[in-house]
Parts: sequence; structure tokens; C-alpha cells
Amino acid sequence: MQEKLDRKIIATVKADEAARRLTSIPGVGPIIAATVQATIHDPAAFKTGRDLSAWIGITPRSNSSGGKERLGRISKQGNKQLRTLLIVGATSILKQARRGVPMPKWVIGLTARRPYKVAAVALANKIARTIWALLVKGGTYQAPDNMMKA
Repeated sequence: MQEKLDRKIIATVKADEAARRLTSIPGVGPIIAATVQATIHDPAAFKTGRDLSAWIGITPRSNSSGGKERLGRISKQGNKQLRTLLIVGATSILKQARRGVPMPKWVIGLTARRPYKVAAVALANKIARTIWALLVKGGTYQAPDNMMKA
């Protein structure tokens, strides 16, 4: 039964051009692409990628006073299923980085100075912003130059 549903989801993603473009993003597979298509009906309704990330609930909560900005924990006030899937996808990328797959310098630096799960949430936030950009502006994902060099 599970395999049958998986095959159906993969076939649906392959048939949808936008979902197929989303799967080109590292950490985004057919399940995440299908969930994005099912939950985000109009990505242009979000002004920026950060607005989409905030809607999903993976941006830090801001506690600011007197001109001093303090960022806290993530808000967790959005779509729990999509947030969880994005964090799982980001975790898979971080596991690849531990195995020696080339990653951007900011990912390596982030994992060096922050706990593993904090880095995973930051990467999930980045993935959500990339998803917004691909859905609104079109095109396909282009890996940074430093990831192409091995």
C-alpha cells in the first residue's frame, strides 16, 4: 500500500513542471515537492522568501527592544508537516557534508559554530527561501560555484 502511494506521488511530481523543478534543490525530494504544491497554492502571495519561511514556522522569533535585536527560537507556528519535512531534508544534506561531500562555506562554518539541529533548521530556512524563489521567479536550481568544485 505504501509503495503504491509512493509511486503515485512520484508520478504526480514528474507530471507537474513546477514540482519537478523543486526536486532539483538539494534536500527536496518528491514528497517535499508534492507537499509544497499541496500546501502553497499561491507562492506569489508571499512578498519575500522570508515571509514564506515565517509562514512555515522556521524563522527565529524576534524579541527586540530599544533598537537591540535579539533572535530567539523558531516560532513553530506554521505548517508542521512541511516544516518537519524541510528539516529532515536539511538534515540529509548535513549528513552528506559529514561524509565529505562538498558544501558551501557558510554551511561548513555554521556546522562548526552551531549545534547540529540549529544548523539543520537554518538550512531548512534557506531551502524554503529557495523554493519560494523557484516558484515565483521560475527557472531551475543552480548550485553555488564552490559546490561544483570537488
